[in-house]
Amino acid sequence: MSPGSADARTGVAPPGLTHRARRIIRLNYGFQLLFNLLWWMPVFYAYQKEAGLSDSQIFGIQSIYYVAFCLFEIPTGLIADRIGTRNCLRAGAVVMTAANLAPVLSASYTGFLVHFLAIALGRSLTSGAASAYLYDGLRAEKCGEHYLKAEGTARALGLAAKVVCWPLVGPLMAVAHAAPYVLSAASAAGSLACAVALPRLVPGAAGPGGGRTGGAFLRDAGAALRCVASSPWLALLMVQGVAVFTLSRICQVNLFQPILLHHGIGDASSGGVLAAMTVAEAVGSARPQWLSRRLPPVAWVSLLSLALAGTLAAMTLGGPWAVIALLCLFAAATGFAYPVQRKLVNDAVPVDAPRATLLSIESIVDRAVCALAAVAVGAYVSAGHLDRLLWHSALATVVLMGAVQLALRRVAATGKRPVPEADRVAGDADRLTGGGRRR
Repeated sequence: MSPGSADARTGVAPPGLTHRARRIIRLNYGFQLLFNLLWWMPVFYAYQKEAGLSDSQIFGIQSIYYVAFCLFEIPTGLIADRIGTRNCLRAGAVVMTAANLAPVLSASYTGFLVHFLAIALGRSLTSGAASAYLYDGLRAEKCGEHYLKAEGTARALGLAAKVVCWPLVGPLMAVAHAAPYVLSAASAAGSLACAVALPRLVPGAAGPGGGRTGGAFLRDAGAALRCVASSPWLALLMVQGVAVFTLSRICQVNLFQPILLHHGIGDASSGGVLAAMTVAEAVGSARPQWLSRRLPPVAWVSLLSLALAGTLAAMTLGGPWAVIALLCLFAAATGFAYPVQRKLVNDAVPVDAPRATLLSIESIVDRAVCALAAVAVGAYVSAGHLDRLLWHSALATVVLMGAVQLALRRVAATGKRPVPEADRVAGDADRLTGGGRRR
């Protein structure tokens, strides 16, 4: 939705962006783009192979990474609500810069293990804090209606940067073998500059912690857990997001090269395929408003999760070109789903709740499932059962989404579904204007 256009549900145009809101959005674009610009992503598997690591070691490190992420998410979400999300973003950028230099200093199993553990720490510091900062910052400026587009565009710009940069990795490695990791560290340092320039949130906009320091971590953790326990709608939304995150992460990172090799698509073509997938995901991320409003966002996330499952199963039946097309379709569905899911969870978080901590809890759930999935992936791939893995993943997703949708319908029927702030404001406007437009 562009600024000044009318909301299709209410017929009321969202407020225009203030100067401060524009600054928050632009710096968030820069931070998200540079922080997530990992130049080594297309080659890390081959890079570790060349360094002498076995498949079991590579997949083992990935499983350790997900477990470490879960453990780091517990304190970092609490820290974000105590010291402020902006300071947490700065700390995450510092850690990410150092993490990307670890393989340069030691291209060994230990070096790569330290590398991924540090990345887990850096990402956990920012995973909930970045979304919470953007959501609270725009809400404080009375520009909350722009959050979905800002979140989606930030992801799209980051993906577009990868399309431009990833094809350069091969030639750059020919000049300097460690170039992907050095450039990733330089990008992380650039994200630190963006985090430093982010404006301070107005008092009261950052949740109960308000950016204060203090030792009441257990109190915040208890408040977050009580919030999840007392809000079945929020808990179910977190579970619903597991399918999108796990399928996209496992397919696009862990299974990407094995799927291509299984269908006779060589390493020389992997860069082009990854670029095409990234373009498809960027388009979806930038245009979540293309999704029809005839279905609520919560239904769209489930439908897109089922689309991901369907493309995985279909990959076992097609040839090389069909697999490439299905991978692009998979990426596009992922792009649509991510910003919608993030807005759903943010809308379900009560105003006075520790937002960053709750978003970290969601991330813990996602990464915990990914840790288990990475172990399963290693076992299936090592046994030569890739097709069976894709079918089993699809079937598990269908079962999960069916159960989640039934549970969500029951919660909605009991009246325990929270009303998003934007809908409350629209409802107040309707009452003041005599009901607004007929729907």
